[in-house]
Amino acid sequence: MHISDFVAIDTMDIFKDKENEKMAIRNIVQVGDDVLRQKCAPVEEFDEKLWLLLDDMKETVKKEEGAGLAAPQVGILRRVVVVDVEEGYFEFVNPKITKQSGEQNGWEGCLSVKGKQGVVSRPMKVTLHFQDRNGNPFVLKAKGFFARAICHELDHLDGVLYIDRASHVEKV
Repeated sequence: MHISDFVAIDTMDIFKDKENEKMAIRNIVQVGDDVLRQKCAPVEEFDEKLWLLLDDMKETVKKEEGAGLAAPQVGILRRVVVVDVEEGYFEFVNPKITKQSGEQNGWEGCLSVKGKQGVVSRPMKVTLHFQDRNGNPFVLKAKGFFARAICHELDHLDGVLYIDRASHVEKV
């Protein structure tokens, strides 16, 4: 049996894709849950368990039409995020911003903070060091909304929500 054969039904909705493989939409943790305020541990094992998490996060962020999703948002305290923006879909394991420049102010929302949005100041450009799902190291440079999405998701890995950084928050 594979890890993907064991899925907690109470935390996921299961469906089959066209190739008959199991995929999962994970429930998104909402503000007020302590897991969103904890610092995540680095990923040390690049195995089927990580791959399943990344696959599930992809399905979840696409279903929710979000720009990104961090592992603590699905209850997993590991340094894993996915970002889905105009530049493409990206998986970042053990990401770390090593350089940033410029400034941009703009509205942000969050899949874990439903019904609100806020104005947040973020760097205009970032350089990100990370690993892929197999543990291979990479460096990526992002700017504009892509940089904003990366910063937003990486904040989740340290227990920070956009509402903590926002100069103004309002209901939508």
